[in-house]
Amino acid sequence: MSILVRPAALADAAAVTALLNEIDAIEIGRPETDLHTVESDLKHPGADLDRDSWLAFEGDRLVAYGLLWEDSGGERVDIDHYVLPDRQDAGQLVLAAMEARALEKARENGAGRAVVHLHLNVRPTLDTSLIRARGWSVVRRYHVLHRALDRARDQVPPWPPGVRLRSCTTEADRIRVHELYQASFAEHFDFQPRGYELWLHDVDAERLDWSLVWIAATEESGDVGFLMARDDREAMGWIRSIGVLREARGRGVAGLLLRHAFAAFAARGRDTVGLGVDTSNDTGAPALYARHGMTLHYAVDTWEAVLR
Repeated sequence: MSILVRPAALADAAAVTALLNEIDAIEIGRPETDLHTVESDLKHPGADLDRDSWLAFEGDRLVAYGLLWEDSGGERVDIDHYVLPDRQDAGQLVLAAMEARALEKARENGAGRAVVHLHLNVRPTLDTSLIRARGWSVVRRYHVLHRALDRARDQVPPWPPGVRLRSCTTEADRIRVHELYQASFAEHFDFQPRGYELWLHDVDAERLDWSLVWIAATEESGDVGFLMARDDREAMGWIRSIGVLREARGRGVAGLLLRHAFAAFAARGRDTVGLGVDTSNDTGAPALYARHGMTLHYAVDTWEAVLR
């Protein structure tokens, strides 16, 4: 049967969610994509849905989906790409269109090339031999970790003298978390600076429960770290990001923030918490998470193509 490709609209979010959950079941053993996550993606300010999204149909069956966005102002472009294993032809149609659009976007920014990144499960439904043939290669690996929670075991940890924790309750606190995020992640792989308004979209601020965002401070240095968590995923509680300024690392602040989040989720009745980590992270984060009982749920590769 022939393939029909058209742009996505916000009204397609439920169909896209169903496709992604079908792919989740194949790749990680169970569906873990929430409707609100897809809706947020489709509202990305760096994506024009008419030009930067693709739905591929076999009759009434959605078999592939792509979304492209750019907020670097330069050559870096990001894409999401999903395809059912029996319709690699549709996946190739979508990917070719995305590559052409990525190069167009980069050129609109005055760049001579597009550096495109795509995150894929290490055992994806996409046939990776097809994208290797197009010049794509793996440049990074991430692990999604998880940990069981227990209300009796996971209690709020005592904070040592001179260290304090506060919830993010005011606009000033949100601005401070943004500043801490930008500073603590500045040296991470693939980090792109984001202004406050774009960052608010990235963290889905309208839906975020800000009581699950905390700032850590010390008497001598003031605010030195933060943790952002969210409790709107059906599969598990989620720690979106945890960061500590370079000059304050090695003092146990990250571990305290992590245990505080475990306790908060356990108190809410959650039985599992998860997060993602760059396996090549040089801040010691993978070892920190392992010490606190987090284990591998699944792995994701960052694929890169340089288009000219």
